[in-house]
Parts: sequence; structure tokens; C-alpha cells
Amino acid sequence: MKRLTTLLLAVIILASCQEKSQGNDVPLEKVMAIAKQQVIQMDSYLHSQEDRLPRSYNAAEEEIITSPSTWWCSGFYPGVLWYLYEYFEDDSIKNLADKYSMRVENEKFNTYDHDIGFQMYCSFGNGYRLTDRSDYKEVLLISANSALERYNPEIGLIRSWDKHRKSWQYPVIIDNMMNLELLMWAFHETKDSTYYKVAVSHADKTLENHFRSDYSSYHVVSYDTVSGLAEFKVTAQGAFDESIWSRGQAWGLYGYTMMYRETGLSRYLNQAIGIAKMLIDHPNMTDDYIPYWDLLAEDIPEALRDASAAAIMASALIELSQMEEVEDGQMFFEVAKIQLQTLSSDTYLAEPGTNGNFILKHSVGHLPVNSEVDVPLTYADYYFVEALIRYKSVQDK
Repeated sequence: MKRLTTLLLAVIILASCQEKSQGNDVPLEKVMAIAKQQVIQMDSYLHSQEDRLPRSYNAAEEEIITSPSTWWCSGFYPGVLWYLYEYFEDDSIKNLADKYSMRVENEKFNTYDHDIGFQMYCSFGNGYRLTDRSDYKEVLLISANSALERYNPEIGLIRSWDKHRKSWQYPVIIDNMMNLELLMWAFHETKDSTYYKVAVSHADKTLENHFRSDYSSYHVVSYDTVSGLAEFKVTAQGAFDESIWSRGQAWGLYGYTMMYRETGLSRYLNQAIGIAKMLIDHPNMTDDYIPYWDLLAEDIPEALRDASAAAIMASALIELSQMEEVEDGQMFFEVAKIQLQTLSSDTYLAEPGTNGNFILKHSVGHLPVNSEVDVPLTYADYYFVEALIRYKSVQDK
């Protein structure tokens, strides 16, 4: 009976998705052309600012917010450039991608937090995938070894933060799932099982402790360094600890989809499918699948939407939809298509020369502390363009 109910629900959702997207497609050429214009204009702003990379935009002050390479988002702008080079095959974009990847290169020695995967795999990882340059490979291998430095074998997890809250002994955030792709790449390149064992251990312990019975997740789980057991479970960037912070759910969806691709372990596929269905079926999910910043925010339906969460979710759903073992693949793809159509609309897609040269509007960083609220964010752009590339790959089959 439970299986029958699930199948009926999937049919209803798929029919609804197809009705919403019928007669429409993602305006890929238009969006990519705008994205190209925006990143070139961003370079015009940044080229004289040595070692700076785009982070966000303050519309009130008409100020582009930048960061040094140490900021966790530093790899996303070069990553966007690599994806645009892949799409346009334009050497001028390739040169920009290399230029801004080099601004991040020193982070290959980053052992001060977990974000090295975001920084290095989005930049040099895409660069190596597209160019096969040996110097990029060397940077990535050094980066993977740096990532291992934050792994505690007694706890079985990569530590996210060192100094955050004194009461948290060993904090691990759901975002950290995204950094495992760098380790899995290193395993496939070197055949050194250390990378594999660390990535799988981290994914397994996160699966065990971060998720509730409905497949929603906490943002932060802190572990006792003596017993190795979870001591605190909180949602620092969400509405409250037991809430469903949308970007955190998207990180989990993407991370377990990726880990299934890299390992073939069915528990990761089951987790990815469970997260996907939880998000899609949630009573507070919007009709266009651009989620509220938190699905349990108190002010729904007036709550802010989060374009970054939608972009991450869309990219993950497209990959998940193409896995042969996924029965609801077409439904997942249709949801992602609606997300991309909406993000490509005037509501979310910037006009060329506006929005601080970012591509998407209306993302939410850390609302509880009023940081980066309803602004463009560099990682929203990255996962949006990645989702578009993945969408094109499916359409080209």
C-alpha cells in the first residue's frame, strides 16, 4: 500500500510538472549570453584589483562586495568562467578562467577550514577536466592532501570549523558534503584508498547523525572529541534548530547524489532520492520550486525565496534524474526544468550591466544575522550555470 501511494504521488507530481513546463523550454542561449556578458564585465571591474574575487553586491551602495582567496566562495567565479568556456569554446573566456583560478591557487595549502573543496575543485577541478593540464592536477592533489589534515579518524569526520562557538567541540556542517568530491577525484586519480575511506566515513557519519526521519537535515552537528558521539544538533543559518533550512537540504541532496556517482553505494542513492522527494513534496514548497529560504520560516508565504538553494537543487536533480537506477528520474528532471525556467525569468535573471555583474538576483546567505539577505551571491551563479550545462547535456543526448 505504501509503495502504491508513493507511485500515485509521483504520477501526480510528474503530471503537474509537465503541465507547468508544457510548451516552454529553458532559454539556454539567451541566459548563457547574458552570463557571458556579466562575467566579462566583472573582469573589467576586478582586473586591476589584485587577488580579489566576487562575493556579492550591495545595491543600496552600488558596491560590488569582493573577497580574498581565503573566503570560502573564492573558487566559484573561476568555476563559472570554466563552465562558460565549456559552453562557448571561447579562448578569451578560457584565459579569464585560468587568470582567476590562479588567484585561488594558494588555497591548496588551506588546512584552516573545510572549504578547500569549494575553493579548489570548482576552479582547478573544472579547469583540469577541460584542459588536462598537469599543473592543475598537481594543485588538486596538494589540495586533497590538505583536506585530509582536517580528518579525525577517531571521530570519522572532517572538521568544518575550528573557532566558532566554545560549546562546540568538533562541529561538522552539512555543507561539508560538497567537499568530498575533491577527495573522490584524488582517489580515482591516484588509486590511494585513503581518500576513498575518508570520504565514505564522512558521508556515512553525516548520514547517521545529520538527518531526521523525514530526510530533512540539521545544519550543524558537533561531536564529543572523547566519545566521538554527537553532542549538539543545531541549524545555525535556519529559522530555528528543528527547521528545514533550504540551502542545507540542497547541499545534502547534491552531496549524496555525487557520492553515489563516485562510489556506487546504494545507501547514498537512497539518501539522495529521500532528500529530493522530501523537498519536492514538502507542503511549503512553492509552485515554481524556488524554495523559501527556510521551509518552516514563520512568515511564509511572505518569506524570502533563495535562488541559491534552487540552483544547487536543480543541478543535483538533473544529475540524479539521469541515473539508471532512479525510478522517478523524469519527475526529478521536470522539477529542475521548472526551476531553471523560473531562474531564467526577469524575476531572477539580471539584465546585462546590472546586479553588480552577477547573474542571478534574490539569494539568501545568513538571514538570522542579517548577512547577505536578498542579494546576488557568487555560488548561486556557479550552480545555476552548472545546472544549465547539465541540462544542455541531457537535451543533447
